[in-house]
Amino acid sequence: MNILLAEDDAEIAAYLCKGLAGEGHVVDHVPNGRDALGQAMSQPYDLLVLDRMMPGLDGLSMLKSLRAARVRTPVILLTAMGSVDDRVAGLRAGADDYMVKPFAFAELLARIDTISRRPALKDEITELRVGDLHLDLLTRCATREGKSIDLQPKEYLLLKHFMERPGRVQTRTILLEAVWGLHFDPKTSVVETHISRLRNKIDKPFERQFLTTLHGVGYVLQP
Repeated sequence: MNILLAEDDAEIAAYLCKGLAGEGHVVDHVPNGRDALGQAMSQPYDLLVLDRMMPGLDGLSMLKSLRAARVRTPVILLTAMGSVDDRVAGLRAGADDYMVKPFAFAELLARIDTISRRPALKDEITELRVGDLHLDLLTRCATREGKSIDLQPKEYLLLKHFMERPGRVQTRTILLEAVWGLHFDPKTSVVETHISRLRNKIDKPFERQFLTTLHGVGYVLQP
C-alpha cells in the first residue's frame, strides 16, 4: 500500500516507517499536519495514518478538512487520548480506525490489512441534473432555471426516479414499485395523478417540456 504517515514524533515515525517498509508498504512521512493535508489532497494514497496531536494542524482537524473536500482515503488515527469521547470524536470525524498509544506494531499491521480488504468507497451522489432541471438529494430541493420548485414527498421520489434514468421509458408498473412500493395494480389513477402534478411543476411554467407520455407504453424524462 502507498501510505502517508503524519507524525511529529521523530522516533515513532522512524520506527513505523522502517516497520511498514519491511512489510512491503511505501511510506511518505510528513511531520506536521498542514503539510500533510496538502500532500493528502494532491497525491493519491491507499491509507493515511495520522497522529492526532501535531504542530501546524492537528490530526482531527486535518481529517475533517479531508472529508469536507470529499477525500475518501481510509484513515487510521494515532493518539495518546484514549477516552471514549476522544475515540467517538475521531470516528465521527471520518476516521476508519483509532489506535491509542502505545500500541503493538503487529496490531497496526492487522488493522491496515483489514482496511486493505474493504471495497473502495464510491463518491456519494448528492445531486442530479438534466438540462436546466436540478435536484438536490440532500435537501430534497428542486430548481429549474434557478427557480425553486416545491415538491410533495411522492413527487420528489417520482422526479428522482426519472432523473436517475433520463431517456428511459418507465411503465406504470415500474413506477408503482419504485415510488409506492406496490407490487400489484391498485386499480387507481395514483400514478397518472402524480405525473400530472409533477408536470405542472417542472414543465408547465417553462418553454421546454421534459416529461413525455408515450400512450400505451409509459413515461420518459427526455434528456
